Amino acid sequence: MAEWKLSQVAKWDHEFVWHPFTQMQDWLAQEPVVIERGEGVYLIDENGKKYYDGVSSLWVNIHGHNHPTLNAALKEQVDKIAHSTLLGLVSPPSAQLCKELVELAPEGLNKVFLSDDGSTAIEIAIKMAYQYRQQVGQTEKTKFISLNAGYHGDTLGTVSVGGIQLFHQVFHNLLFKPITLPSPGVYRDVADREAAFEESLAELERILDEEGHQITALVMEPLVQAAAGMLVMPHGYLKRVRELTAAHDVFLIVDEVATGFGRTGTFFACEQEGVSPDFMTLSKGITGGYMPLAATLTTQRVFDAFLGTFEEKKTFYHGHSYTGNALACAVALASLQVFRDEKVMEGLPRKIEAFTNALKPIEQLEHVKEVRQRGLIVGIELEQEVATHTPYRPNDAVGAKVAVLARERGLICRPIGDVVILMPPLASTVEQIEDMVRIVGESIRIATEDEHVLEGMRPIIL
Repeated sequence: MAEWKLSQVAKWDHEFVWHPFTQMQDWLAQEPVVIERGEGVYLIDENGKKYYDGVSSLWVNIHGHNHPTLNAALKEQVDKIAHSTLLGLVSPPSAQLCKELVELAPEGLNKVFLSDDGSTAIEIAIKMAYQYRQQVGQTEKTKFISLNAGYHGDTLGTVSVGGIQLFHQVFHNLLFKPITLPSPGVYRDVADREAAFEESLAELERILDEEGHQITALVMEPLVQAAAGMLVMPHGYLKRVRELTAAHDVFLIVDEVATGFGRTGTFFACEQEGVSPDFMTLSKGITGGYMPLAATLTTQRVFDAFLGTFEEKKTFYHGHSYTGNALACAVALASLQVFRDEKVMEGLPRKIEAFTNALKPIEQLEHVKEVRQRGLIVGIELEQEVATHTPYRPNDAVGAKVAVLARERGLICRPIGDVVILMPPLASTVEQIEDMVRIVGESIRIATEDEHVLEGMRPIIL
C-alpha cells in the first residue's frame, strides 16, 4: 500500500485534482484543508484540528464517521467478496437490501433497480417511465414535467429535468425540453408563500388538463428542493400533486436522494403526506455515507410491462458495472440495522425541536431574509437589504465568507450562493446541534456586519 506524507497531499491536489462545482482558478490560490480522518460527527484535518461535519460530507453521512457497526460490515464482506456482477448472477447483500428497502418504502413500491449515485437513479426512472409508455401502446406520452429550481443530478437526462440555470444553461442544446412548472418554494417575499403554492397547483392543473394525454411523468424533490437553497414546499403540496398526476395517468417520480433516510424527520419525505409515488429514487444516505450506491424503486405495474420474450425486446437495457456492489449493499444493510438498534428515528423529534429553537435568534439578524427548515435540513438565506429584497453582489461572496469564518471556528459548512446550509448527521446530539448553530450565527454576524472581513477573498464556494 502506498505511503505518503500529509504535507505532500495539498501539492498533489493542486497539481492533479479537478474538484467538482469549484472554480479552480480560485481554488489553486487557496491553501486547502486536508481531511485525514473522521470520528463521529467530526472531521479531523492533517494537523489534528477537529471540525463539525455540518453538511454530513455533502448530505451523505447519517450515523457519524467511523461507526463500528458499519466498519464491521465492510470488513466482514470484503473477506467474502468485494464485487460480482448482477448481470446473470445473484448477490446475497443486494437481494436482502432490495427486500428491506421495499419493506420500508411507501405502499406499492415493490421492485428495486440498483445503481451507483443519485443522477443515475433518476436517469433510470426517466428511462423506465418513457419505455413503459412505448411498450404499453401509450406512444403519445413522451413529455415530462419538472419544477423550476429543481436539481436531480448532472447527467444529460437529469439536467434536462433540472431547473438551475447556473448549472444547466450551457448544456441547453444537448437536452430534451420538459414542461416547466413554477416551484411553490420560489417567491420574492416571504409573505408571497401562499400565493406561490396556489399558483403552482393551478398551473399544474392547467398543464394536465391540456396536455396530460402527452405526458409520461412529473419529476420532483419531495418537501425540499435541496440544491436550490433548501427551498421548502408548503404542507399539502406533494399530496395534491400526487392526486392530480394520478387522475391524469401521469407517473410521479420523487427524488428522495437528499431527503431520504430520516433527513426530513420521517424515514422518507413522502410519508409526511401519505404519498405513494410511481418511482422513488434513493442515494446519498443509503449507505450511511460510506459507499456509492443508489436505488430506483417502482411498482409491479411498471415491472410487468417489461416482461416478454427475447423477440419482443421489452428488456430494460440499462446497467452499471458496479450495480449491486456487495460492499456497498452490505454497509447499507448495516446502516438500516443501526437505524433499528439505535432507535435513530425515535430520537429525531427532540433534535429537530432543539434545532428549531437554536435557529430563532438567527431569524432576527439584520441580513437574514429567511430560515428554512424541514427536519434536520436548514437553509439560511442572506440578503444585503431584506426590506427591499436587495441581494448581495456575486463577488461579495457573503455565503462563502460565512463558510470560511465557520471553518475557522470548527465547523465545515458549504453554502449555495448566499444560502448557508446546515445538514448535520442524524447522530448529532442536541448539544452538538446547538453548538453548530451558534457557530453559524456568529459567522453570519461577522460576515454581514463587517464589509472588510476576509477582504479580497474569492468566491471559491458556490
